[in-house]
Amino acid sequence: MTSVYDVITTIKTFLRNHPIVNYVTYGDITQVDLNKTVMFPLTHFFIGNVAITEHAMRVTVSLLFLDIVDYTKDYNANDLGDRQDASTLIDVYNTQLQIANALVQNLRRGDLYRNEYQLVGNPVCEPFKDRFENELAGWSMDITIDIPNDISVC
Repeated sequence: MTSVYDVITTIKTFLRNHPIVNYVTYGDITQVDLNKTVMFPLTHFFIGNVAITEHAMRVTVSLLFLDIVDYTKDYNANDLGDRQDASTLIDVYNTQLQIANALVQNLRRGDLYRNEYQLVGNPVCEPFKDRFENELAGWSMDITIDIPNDISVC
């Protein structure tokens, strides 16, 4: 049985082929060297729980779509905006949401759907902005995927 391997490989392959994603990591986020700025934009994911049903395995996958917020963006000092307006924060949110949307749509009706992966429900993306080694922002999203349960009791 290779179900977990298949889910990991399928998601990694899709994300690595996405034109915006520079680096894909899997597993414990604390093991990723977030100080290496060349790896961003980065998508990180891990498998959560798996519910085993009669004909399917329901896999929960947690994803982070993140990039570095840059405060060197030019801005007009006379604008009413604050420091956040002088950053790439909105750009980061926009581009990282595109990646999340592409993954969800591919699970719904693209190549991932044709591989018998069924997206369960409508995933919700939650924005975040956090300070690790760099100031990072993006989206977190949990998705639930049904995959065929290929175990036979015969």
